[in-house]
Amino acid sequence: MGKKKQAASGSDNKQPASCIVPDLLYLGPVSATSNSAFIERQGINHVLSVGKSPASRIEGITYHRLGLTDEEGSSIAEPVDKACEIIDAVAAAKGKVLVHCSAAISRSPSIVAAYLMKRRGLTLRESLTVLVGARAVVSPNPGFLRQLSELEKEIFQGESTFDPEGVTSSTKLAAYLAQKGG
Repeated sequence: MGKKKQAASGSDNKQPASCIVPDLLYLGPVSATSNSAFIERQGINHVLSVGKSPASRIEGITYHRLGLTDEEGSSIAEPVDKACEIIDAVAAAKGKVLVHCSAAISRSPSIVAAYLMKRRGLTLRESLTVLVGARAVVSPNPGFLRQLSELEKEIFQGESTFDPEGVTSSTKLAAYLAQKGG
């Protein structure tokens, strides 16, 4: 496994978006994209939309959009690769990016979990624990969880640290992770 780089954990419900990787990556709902005071205060200069673009734009922000529907059969492979390229470019330019979808529950957290595995060396369980710690509502759809589990096996050439079949509609991801020891 590659060297792990620190990812943030801990939730601050008063913030429109949560810091996932200090000085680089934030995760939030579409509503965070119109909070110019928050965007400015955090020094965010890129917005990565997963799904629809925000209705309003803030001057001086670079906007990126990836198409992905929140359906079990939707493939995350291409959006994940494109997102990693975008986030890498933002990091190289010493910028900060807010990754969002509609509610930051399924699509954008799935993309960020994949980024944390591919670029930061975290396992899927570690990635999901970071995300749920930052945003308790995070709960990728079952199809995305299965794809993330397969991606983890590919990256780390072994078994997955997370059983996507253990999360059902009646079992929230946060509760599942807590029950299984984070």
